[in-house]
Amino acid sequence: MDGPNAWDTTTHVWAEAVDHAHLTEVRARLGRASGGRRHLVLEILAYAADEARAQDRTGRVTVVHHPDGHISVRDDGRGTDTRTTGSGRVIRKPVMATPDVRFRDPLRAPLLPDGLPRSGMSAVSALSSELVHENHRVDGCWTQTYRYGVPEGDLVALPGCKATGTVISFRTDIGGPLRLTTDDIRAFPGLRIECHPAMPDAGDT
Repeated sequence: MDGPNAWDTTTHVWAEAVDHAHLTEVRARLGRASGGRRHLVLEILAYAADEARAQDRTGRVTVVHHPDGHISVRDDGRGTDTRTTGSGRVIRKPVMATPDVRFRDPLRAPLLPDGLPRSGMSAVSALSSELVHENHRVDGCWTQTYRYGVPEGDLVALPGCKATGTVISFRTDIGGPLRLTTDDIRAFPGLRIECHPAMPDAGDT
């Protein structure tokens, strides 16, 4: 069988498009936590760091806090794993809507710089009223919109992509700290992180 049911699980189960129970649990757990928008950015940075480490290179990431309140994080990795079935359907690994199997147990998950356990990219999606995932790979580029972790429609192809990487743009209503600290940046030595507006001093929220 050439399709998601036959593809090996590394970080996510390919055959599971949306895990509603997981998204609900994440909202209940992290919605009460003090990590705020800063924690969601750290979740994204952790994936960019994984990608840079896998390629044995220094990754470049740009974090932008836009005037209208949404946040975008762009990296220069390979893009999210995306495959085509035998029937020609394009499927992207369901990182936004299902749990990362490495972090199912919060008590065993590694801690991010804010002291909260890593939950995965689905934590960002589950807590965002709108999240747009742009995926740029050597074999094509696509975008998809999510609302509180649930995808809207299928992948939409993007023309004219010239560089690989991922862009995550999200909007969330959760409170807590907003910006990264100096210690946050230092926690990802494999990344060159650029923040706009410029990163405040350590401890500034």
